[in-house]
Amino acid sequence: MSNIRITKQFNFETGHALFGYDGKCRNVHGHSYKLSVTVIGTPITDKSHVKLGMVIDFGDLKKIVKEEIVDQFDHATVFNKNTPHVDLAKELTDRGHNVILADYQPTSENMVIDFSAKIKARLPKNIQLHSLKLQETETSFAEWYASDNNK
Repeated sequence: MSNIRITKQFNFETGHALFGYDGKCRNVHGHSYKLSVTVIGTPITDKSHVKLGMVIDFGDLKKIVKEEIVDQFDHATVFNKNTPHVDLAKELTDRGHNVILADYQPTSENMVIDFSAKIKARLPKNIQLHSLKLQETETSFAEWYASDNNK
């Protein structure tokens, strides 16, 4: 049976700041992120299975990504917890804002690495995460591919 890739796309709004950066992105700002999640597997061939012909139900993939990524990051502000931004994060949290303190500088590159681990942990055993594309602006994105990371 052939391996098939399927992709589901997601949108969310997230703010962040890059502490120590030498450009405008050191300031708190936000993006309308677009996340494309591609998984790979073989379609179900069991004729009695309700999901016959599917690699994974798009709804099942949506549930995983929504719970692990979208629900967490949408309308949140992400800061590197190992910077002085923790003081700002505390103030924002005290005022009722949704703040994520990450173990990393919240660049698109690091976010996509984080997202890959979270999604892989939730996928069924017979489905592999193939790639992620996190688009930060209309012309800028970071990509993660399993084939680049199976070393």
